[in-house]
Amino acid sequence: MKPSHHNTHINGAGNCKANCSHPHVDWNAFIFQRRYLFIWFLAALIPFAVVRSYFSHAPAVYEVETSHEETLVQTPEYRSTPVPILNNAGDSLVGHNSSAISQDGDCDLSTGEWIPDPSGAFYTNATCHAIQEHQNCMKHGRPDTGYLQWRWKPMNCELPRFNASRFLELMRGKILAFVGDSIGRNHMQSLVCLLSQVEDARDIYNDGTDKFRRWLFPSYNFTLAVLWSPFLVKEMTKKIDGSASEQLQLYLDDIDKNWTSQLHEFDIVLLSGGQWFLKAALYLEKDEVIGCHYCPGTNFTQLGFYFAYRKALRLAFKSINTSPDYKGLTFLRTFTPDHFENGRWDNGGTCERTVPFKKNEIAVEGMNSEMYKIQLEEFEKAAKEGAARGLKFRLIDTTWASLLRPDGHPGPYRYPYPFAKDKNVKVQNDCLHWCLPGPIDAWNEFLLEMLKREST
Repeated sequence: MKPSHHNTHINGAGNCKANCSHPHVDWNAFIFQRRYLFIWFLAALIPFAVVRSYFSHAPAVYEVETSHEETLVQTPEYRSTPVPILNNAGDSLVGHNSSAISQDGDCDLSTGEWIPDPSGAFYTNATCHAIQEHQNCMKHGRPDTGYLQWRWKPMNCELPRFNASRFLELMRGKILAFVGDSIGRNHMQSLVCLLSQVEDARDIYNDGTDKFRRWLFPSYNFTLAVLWSPFLVKEMTKKIDGSASEQLQLYLDDIDKNWTSQLHEFDIVLLSGGQWFLKAALYLEKDEVIGCHYCPGTNFTQLGFYFAYRKALRLAFKSINTSPDYKGLTFLRTFTPDHFENGRWDNGGTCERTVPFKKNEIAVEGMNSEMYKIQLEEFEKAAKEGAARGLKFRLIDTTWASLLRPDGHPGPYRYPYPFAKDKNVKVQNDCLHWCLPGPIDAWNEFLLEMLKREST
């Protein structure tokens, strides 16, 4: 006798035909309850999914605020980044990331603090004639001098004070080129002034705007060059179809040949910059617009300036690594924060502090952190690629040391004696560039220490 077959078939909403294994269960009611619970679960889940989707696709608030501020910037020489946020955190992004790269040999120069040093500056506006007017704080009547009486002390070692004779001996017969923006020029002019303790430089080339300039120290056959390239890539300002005004255009796949065409001449290249990328701009590749940073009224994709800076820095490193005639040493100096408080450069922002921050009073955050992170990531990739080609890349990490010096900027003394006639007059401040002499001179102590390590 064959066993009976239990043919069970679920039809539609759950009607049980033939013999069911549980004849006493009301299957219609059971399945109806399950469907009701399932519908209730979906109804509860949909609002959560909608909210999550919105926030996952919404642009970062920081980038939107930065984009809005950018419309007010007419002169990027004096634009503002967000004011650093004071907190109680003792740690800094800088200390963790820079030490991981181990670019400084025996001691990480990037982390430390400013300690009092009554010895003061190596030079004055009377002994150095290479100081840009807007950074000539002594000449313009800045009354305090305490900002000159500090030195940088790394966490685990000593950073020797600048030795001009040693620097010139190391650079004998060489050409060192600074490539970047006006802060790079500020850095180069600090070096010219520091070296003037030993020998006055001869101005052998000036394009008339100080954007391209060369200084020669004849006794050492050492040349310092500065090359203006705030974006590192090709830039152009022109109208586009349907636009009422000119637009800055950055060609992210086309390097600025104003500096790369001279690479073969240089023994050492020092790249820096980043601040100019905050400007509203269109981004192009293969001569086609791929997106923009702050372009209201257009259909272009808002890519943001972080995207453009990463692409430009990557292309700059690639150009160095693939240059057939450049065999030199390449430095990247890290991002420089500004110190505008109580507003931006164009609406009353000032920098009135007269002493450095303590290390637990401030942190690398916001835009400063993001730009710094991009630099570290792209530098590390380029350094590995360069090493495979026999090229050396080194990081001069001055971000943390610079962040701690809100007292080192010209502020209102970018103008001569701004309060001579009215002590209450409102004056536009420069809280981005650095007084000469000033804290920026320590950047060249970083540079000298790293050059010494390369020579051993």
